[in-house]
Amino acid sequence: MTDPQAIQPSALDQLPDRDPEETAEWQASLDAVAKAAGPHRAAYLMRRTLERAEGNGIALPKLLETDYVNTIPTAAEPSAPGDPEMERRITAWNRWNAAAMVTRGSKHGVGGHIATFASAAWLYETGFNHFFQGKEADGSGDQLYIQGHASPGIYARAFLDGRLTEQHLDNFRQESGGEGLPSYPHPRRLPWLWEFPTVSMGLGPLSAIYQARFNRYLTNRGIKDVSASHVWAFLGDGEMDEPESTAALALASREGLDNLTFVINCNLQRLDGPVRANFKIVQELEAQFRGAGWNVIKSLWGSAWDELFQLDATGALVRRLREVPDAQVQTYQTRGAAYIREDFFGKDPALAEMAKLLSDDKILECFHLSRGGHEARKVYAAYKAAVEFKGAPTVILAQTVKGHTLGEGFASKNANHQMKKLSVDEFKTMRDLLELPISDAQFVDGVVPYGHPGADSPEVRYLQERRAALGGPAPARRTHALAPLPAPADKTFASFDKGSGSQNVATTMAFVRLVKDLVRDKESGRRWVPIVPDEARTFGMESLFPSLGIYSPKGQTYEPVDRDQLMYYKEAENGQILNEGITEAGSMADFIAASTAYSTHGEAMIPFYIFYSMFGWQRTADQMWQLGDQLGRGFLVGATAGRTTLTGEGLQHADGHSPVIAATNPAALSYDPAFAYEIAAIVKDGLRRMYGEAAPGEDQNVFYYLTVYNEPMPQPAKPSAPGVDEGILKGLYRFNTAESAGVQVAAANAPRIQLLASGTAIHWALKAQKLLAEEWGVAADVWSATSWTELRRDALDADAALLRGEERQPFVRRALQGAEGPVLAVSDYMRQVPDQIAQWVEQDWSSLGADGFGLSDTREAARRHFGVDAESIVVAALAQLARRGEVKAASVKEARERYGL
Repeated sequence: MTDPQAIQPSALDQLPDRDPEETAEWQASLDAVAKAAGPHRAAYLMRRTLERAEGNGIALPKLLETDYVNTIPTAAEPSAPGDPEMERRITAWNRWNAAAMVTRGSKHGVGGHIATFASAAWLYETGFNHFFQGKEADGSGDQLYIQGHASPGIYARAFLDGRLTEQHLDNFRQESGGEGLPSYPHPRRLPWLWEFPTVSMGLGPLSAIYQARFNRYLTNRGIKDVSASHVWAFLGDGEMDEPESTAALALASREGLDNLTFVINCNLQRLDGPVRANFKIVQELEAQFRGAGWNVIKSLWGSAWDELFQLDATGALVRRLREVPDAQVQTYQTRGAAYIREDFFGKDPALAEMAKLLSDDKILECFHLSRGGHEARKVYAAYKAAVEFKGAPTVILAQTVKGHTLGEGFASKNANHQMKKLSVDEFKTMRDLLELPISDAQFVDGVVPYGHPGADSPEVRYLQERRAALGGPAPARRTHALAPLPAPADKTFASFDKGSGSQNVATTMAFVRLVKDLVRDKESGRRWVPIVPDEARTFGMESLFPSLGIYSPKGQTYEPVDRDQLMYYKEAENGQILNEGITEAGSMADFIAASTAYSTHGEAMIPFYIFYSMFGWQRTADQMWQLGDQLGRGFLVGATAGRTTLTGEGLQHADGHSPVIAATNPAALSYDPAFAYEIAAIVKDGLRRMYGEAAPGEDQNVFYYLTVYNEPMPQPAKPSAPGVDEGILKGLYRFNTAESAGVQVAAANAPRIQLLASGTAIHWALKAQKLLAEEWGVAADVWSATSWTELRRDALDADAALLRGEERQPFVRRALQGAEGPVLAVSDYMRQVPDQIAQWVEQDWSSLGADGFGLSDTREAARRHFGVDAESIVVAALAQLARRGEVKAASVKEARERYGL
C-alpha cells in the first residue's frame, strides 16, 4: 500500500468526494496491481484508462508524453498507393545527385550540406508523390516550407524532373554567372522555384503558422477560398531550440489550424553534436506540442522493429527505449552488434533473454537502419493521419539517421553537418547500396558523375505523372499577371495638402487618418490588412475596431465590456484588423504572409504593420530580411519614432537608429517624413509602385518603412514651389527660405546656412531659423530630408554609372546646387543617419544627432541632453559659420552662454 503520508496535496482535494469508499477501492486496486504485477503494469493500465476516458469524451488532462514507440501501430497502417519500387528508385537517384552536387561544388570551396537531406529523403519523397498539392490544385495548392539544409535534395528532384540541368547543379552556390542555384530556399534568387525563405532557422516554423492562419483569414473574409490548401513545414529537431520555432504554437492550436502540419526530422543531431545528449528530444517535443494543444504523431521505428516489439512480453524493451539518452542512441548507430548486446540489452535480464533470439544482422538492421522516417509506408501513414485530423494542427516527429545511406563515415557522426563531400570509393559504396546503374568508367578523373535514368524513363514518367495528378510541380512559385489595383481617388491624398491650420496633429495620427480614408475605398479598401501588436489605442486606431472588426475565427462569443461605447472592441470572423497581442515576431510573420499573397494566392493584399519603432527593426530585423527575400510588398510604420519624442519611457524605448538598420536592407524604402502631406505623397506613390502601374525599370518587390511621431505639431500646407513632389519621393526638397518664412534678417548680405532636417527635427530647425535671424543676423533656409537613405542610394547609383562611363549627377547634389553657405543636418536619430549623404554634398557639411542611449525625461530636456534642440542647432550653425569667417568666433561662446549650453 502507498504510504498516505507520501501523497502530496492535489487540486482534487478541493473537490467534494461524494463516495470516499468507492475512491478508496479504486486506489486499492491500483496499489494491488503495482504490488502484484509491478509499477510498469500499473502505469500501463492507467494510461489505457485515460485513453478510454478521452475516447468517451470525459474531460481529463491529457498525457503530455507517450512511450517511445510509433503512434500508429503497424497493424493500423494504411497501404500506401503507387509503386513502392518505382519510388525507391526515384529516391535513390535524388540521394545520389544531391550528394554529387555538393561534392562537386566542394572543389570550388563553396560548401553545402549533404547529411540533412540524406536523413529526410523519404519525408520529402512521400509528400511529393502523394500529398503536396501543386499550383493547379484547388485553392492555391499547398505551401511548402522546406528545411534550408535539405535544398540539395530539392534541386536533385527538380533535375530529375527536367526543371534543372547539369549546368544548374554545377553552379550550386555559384550565382554570379546567372545560371547558379542559391544555397538555401531564396525566392529573390530563384523566384520560379522557391516560395518561402527558411534560413535563418526558426523563421520557417513561425512563418508557416501565420501563413496557415492567413489562409483562414483570406477565406473567412471572402477574398479567396483557400480552404483546400495545406501548409507543410519541414524542420529540424535542433532548429526547435530557436525561440521563434515554438513562439506561436498556442496560436495554431487556439485557432484550430488543422490546415497545418509540422514535420520535424528528428535525427537527434544539431550542428555540433546531439540535440539532447543526456535526454530525449522527441519526448521533449511531444510534451511541448501536446501541452500547446497539437495533435502529435510519432514515427520512430521502422518495420524491422516489429519482431522486437512482439517479443517484448514484459514491456522491458519499451522501458529501455524510453530511458536511453539520445547520445547513446547515436553511439549505437556507430557500434557493432556485440556492443549493442551488452550496453542496450544487457541492462535488463528480460532484454538479455530477448537478445539471444536475435541475430547480429537483425540487431544491426534495427539499430543502424530501421527508422520510421526512412520507410515510405510509415511516413505515408503519418501524413495521411495528419491531413485527416480535424480541429488542431499536427506535428509529426519522424526519427531518422543523419547521413543515412552516405556510409559509415557519415551516419550519426557529430561532425557530419560540416562534412561537404564523399570520396570516390564512398560514392561507389553508396551506388551499390542504392542499386544505381552507374559504372566505374563514369568517374572520369575522379569526378563523381550525375545520374539520370533518361527523360523518357519509367522513373521520370512516374514522377511527372504523380505531380500532374497532384496539381503540377512542387515546390514552385507563381508570378501572377495581376491587374493593377485601381488607385484611390486623388482627393484622399490631396486633403492633407492644406495642412491642419491651428490644430496640432501628430504624424502618427495623420497616417492613421489616411488609412481610415483608404480602407473606405470601394475598389481596394478591403485589401488593406491592418496589423498591430496590442498597441492600437496607443496609435489612435481604436476607431477602426467597430468599422473594420478584429479578426477572430470564432467571431465574438461574449459581450464586450465597452459595447455601449462608439468605439467598442469588436471581434468578427470576417474582421479586417489583425491585433496580435504582444508579439512583434508574430506581427511580422503576419505581414510577410499578407505582403506575398499576390504570389502565394494570386491576391494583392496591402498590409500595414504599425509598431513602436524601437521594437521593429531592432527586434525583428531578421524577419525584415526574410520579407525582402520573399519579395513582400507593403508598409511598415515605425510609430512613436525618434530618440526624444517618446517622453518618460527611457533607454529601451528610445529609437535613435532604426533608419540605420533599415538602410542595410536593399528591399526597404526608408522614409522619415516631417509632415502629413509628405506621408500622403509617399503612401500614394507606394501604392502606385507596388500595386499599380510601376514605371519601367522600377522594382515592384519592395516595401516601405515610414517613421512617424506621436508629438502633436502644426501641420503646414504643402509648399507650392516646383519640385516638391519629386523631392518628397527622392528624399530632399527646400521647405522654405529665410525670406519665404518671413523671418527678419538685419543685413542684406547676411551670412547664410542651409538646415536639413527630417521627421520631427524639422520643427527644431524652423525654430532655429527664427532665432538665427532675429538674434544673430543669420539667414537660414530649411530643407525637409524625407529620406536620407534614398538620397544615398541614388548617389551610389550615380557613382556606379560614372564607372560605366555614364554622366549622372546625384539628386542630392542637384537639389543643393547653388544653395549658399554651409549645410547643417539634424534628425532625432544618431548622426550616422544624415551622415549617409555627406560625401555627395559639395557645401561644407556638419550634422547633429541623438547619439548614445536614450533616457527618461521630457522632450525638451532630452533634446537639450543630446544637443539637438533649436538652441543647440543655433550654436552649431554659428560654429560652422565662424570656421568660415562669416561670423565672429565670440558669437559662438556668447550663444552657448545665452542658451545655457
